[in-house]
Amino acid sequence: MNFSMQDTFNLGWKLASVLRKQCAPELLHTYSAERQPAAQELIDFDRKWAKMFSDRPRGAAETESEGVDPQEFQKYFVKQGRFTAGMGTHYPPSIICGESMHQHLAKGYVIGTRFHSAPVIRLGDARLVHLGHVAGADGRWRWYVFAGAEDPIARSSRIRALCDFLAESPDSPVRRFTPPGQDIDAVFDVRAVFQRGHRELAFEAMPAFLKPRKGRYGLIDYEKMFCPDLKNAQDIFDMRGIDRENGCIVLARPDQYVAHVLPLDAHEALSKFFAGFMLPQS
Repeated sequence: MNFSMQDTFNLGWKLASVLRKQCAPELLHTYSAERQPAAQELIDFDRKWAKMFSDRPRGAAETESEGVDPQEFQKYFVKQGRFTAGMGTHYPPSIICGESMHQHLAKGYVIGTRFHSAPVIRLGDARLVHLGHVAGADGRWRWYVFAGAEDPIARSSRIRALCDFLAESPDSPVRRFTPPGQDIDAVFDVRAVFQRGHRELAFEAMPAFLKPRKGRYGLIDYEKMFCPDLKNAQDIFDMRGIDRENGCIVLARPDQYVAHVLPLDAHEALSKFFAGFMLPQS
């Protein structure tokens, strides 16, 4: 079931993106490229696991070729735990999975693997939430922007420069690939994570892009910004190996797999990545 549900999710968001004319049809080719190797890996695992499971335990006085070693049986089960739970899949580089050139900026978010959640404090209401759980299965891309060591409120900060680029530049993926008349986060749901505690930051001083007005009545979205859980010593920057000095952008696909890790100022690379498979909206 774990693998069949992943098959469905993998194909579902891609098919929906093509039918909505958000992405080029070539996106559908990545379904077989990603899921066929995973299916073969599952078959190989089942064969070996079934053989070990059906074999008799090896006694201390028996030769190495007879039976299965109970300790080896246990080690194999523990080793394959994430795989059998459907969490050990690792997709190779493709048009929707970038190269690992900047992987050192977020060691805990390996490109091509499932996005690993962590507790954070939401800046808007100081509520403890899980970063990966606030995202719904709605077909949107998630961009997790982790701030560097600089003051995020400063005009010269890289996170503010990124927000200005996304909001104003004609090369911004948000402007190019979001259909006219839809909310600014209809395709890309951008969320920021700062290093400072929530009591040290003023919501009203943050970039306007991170507090967009949405919906029929233009209400402010207060759920785009987060801080580490310093009170319980669960700092997401430490837990997920985020480069504190430079910060980074972690791009997560609609199926919650990490698509890319980029520096905060890699505006051109960000635009080029999405231009590789998405269609401009007019």
